[in-house]
Amino acid sequence: MQDTGLALAGNGPIPAIGCGTWELRGETCAQIVAKALRVGYRHIDTAQGYSNEEAVGEGLRASGIPRSDVFITTKVRPQRVSDGDLQLSAEESLLKLGVDVVDLLLIHWPNPAVPLRETMRALSDAKRRGLARNIGVSNFTIANLDAAVSISPEPIVTNQVELHPYLDQTRILGEARRLGLTVTAYCPIALGKVVGDPVIEAIGAAHGKSAAQVALRWLIQQPGVAAIPRTSNPQRLAENLAVFDFQLTEDEMDRISRLKRPNSRLINEPGWVPHWD
Repeated sequence: MQDTGLALAGNGPIPAIGCGTWELRGETCAQIVAKALRVGYRHIDTAQGYSNEEAVGEGLRASGIPRSDVFITTKVRPQRVSDGDLQLSAEESLLKLGVDVVDLLLIHWPNPAVPLRETMRALSDAKRRGLARNIGVSNFTIANLDAAVSISPEPIVTNQVELHPYLDQTRILGEARRLGLTVTAYCPIALGKVVGDPVIEAIGAAHGKSAAQVALRWLIQQPGVAAIPRTSNPQRLAENLAVFDFQLTEDEMDRISRLKRPNSRLINEPGWVPHWD
């Protein structure tokens, strides 16, 4: 079972380590989700844009873990963030997942073609209708985030962004903390690039841990940060979750933080997204 290390959301805790499902499809996705839940994960992350919500729902049911024990996040496609269509798309997500409510509903990417005030009103309405327990955003810059927080009728609890040892997200982390939000890290092990890194491997050797485990520990040891590693290898699931039985020293945290370098963003954003902070 997962440790109690948590990043807090508005209506309850977000388990600090979740199972990401980006690029997982069909039976593979269902099997990974079921296995993840059986080995102790209680946080599953999906999205309309991943085209796997049905498979995630199948995995949830196959796991035997009660729905009430699992924190489920899904995300609204940026093309469906207008008032009315957003709520309809959220209802469709619930049907695909086979659940009555998701624990967290996010705007996947900002869409400048739709007024942000309209989007946040619709997202808040989805929560008020009981479609989601918490709401948030993903891939929002500081300007996006500040605007969303100021105009959203319902409180935002997280901003999900790319975050790993090589990408400098100091400013967005600082702003999220100033606003009282959590940050959810995707690509937390830099799509596997942390493996073989001499600094991270050396720290791992000192703790009897892998490079991936060290990178995940570095993230969740920071205030208000959750991470959603994705793997298609069932054997990696337990490894990615086993990060609550050790702690990095202040010096080790700093050594990993100094690995940041330019041009280390791994995910290409849609062309309409503003320049990153």
